[in-house]
Amino acid sequence: MRTDKSSIITRRTSTSQPDWRADLSASVTDPETLLRLLGLDRSLLPAARAAAQNFGLRVPRDFIARMAHGDPRDPLLLQILPLQAELDEIRGFGPDPVGDHNAELRPGLLRKYAGRALLIASGACGVNCRYCFRRQFPYAGHSAATGRWQASVEAIGADPTIREVILSGGDPLVLPDDQLASLTSALAGIPHVHSFRIHTRMPVVLPTRVDAGLVRWLASIPVPVTIVVHANHPREIDTNVAAALGRMRAAGGHVLNQAVLLHGVNDDPDTLVALSETLFAAGVLPYYLHLLDRVTGAAHFDVSENRARQLLWEVARRLPGYLVPRLVREIAGHPFKAPLSPLPPDETFEAEPMPHPL
Repeated sequence: MRTDKSSIITRRTSTSQPDWRADLSASVTDPETLLRLLGLDRSLLPAARAAAQNFGLRVPRDFIARMAHGDPRDPLLLQILPLQAELDEIRGFGPDPVGDHNAELRPGLLRKYAGRALLIASGACGVNCRYCFRRQFPYAGHSAATGRWQASVEAIGADPTIREVILSGGDPLVLPDDQLASLTSALAGIPHVHSFRIHTRMPVVLPTRVDAGLVRWLASIPVPVTIVVHANHPREIDTNVAAALGRMRAAGGHVLNQAVLLHGVNDDPDTLVALSETLFAAGVLPYYLHLLDRVTGAAHFDVSENRARQLLWEVARRLPGYLVPRLVREIAGHPFKAPLSPLPPDETFEAEPMPHPL
């Protein structure tokens, strides 16, 4: 049974705030509240509280309303529910799995790949995904939200090889429109910056963020803009999300999706095929399917490379090429994301999936 939205999404308490800010403020941050809203067993509470001490719970009520009531294995829930497994020390999983620290040129400015620079525009997110590879990133003093981005803009301006600037985080769309406009105006004034890319999960977990002000900001940017949203399961994309994605396209944004392959969430071909088809129906092209970045606390989401490649084979067999995302792994220090080719089914390959902690 799907959760009744009216029982979860509370009315905004302040008409002076923009809708999305009120919705963001109403996000659930207490594990006990989350379990109560979804009718889940309170036996999950001690572990959820313990894991949330290391990495807090945050999830908008609109996203909770898409979860199945009473189902502890709901694929949307598993992405945000703190679990005891996060506290296990697993060999090969660490605090900086993709080498962000070594790639930092200035506080919040990362340079990993030729022609591109990534700016940590905000240290906050609309949702705390339990598999987040930056869950231990020291955001304090390392983001544009602190007002310290001028040095990063100057560094980008001094390097004529940088043609694209990527706004990431956290989530850049947590910032207010005027701050986003100030940042992109400064960057667009650099002659050799030819395009922007915005990595965001906000339109998926909080579609009210894509309001008239955000659309005006997107439409005002004088260089091409690519918006890479993040959905891992087809049920994340409801009618409100599809409408938000449409508003971003109407503002001139090219909208792509990147997903992470997650055990218990989307590691089966039916789900991956449905995700691509649902994205396409919403006007979004699948871009990347990432293998899990092996950050401390996320080992229970890991899917083996062989299994991932076999899944991709089945997805490619069932979909046209333009709907098949590129399966990639990010390797610290590598000059590009490493692509992984499909692997035909192997009758002798009998790898069992890692049991989920629930």
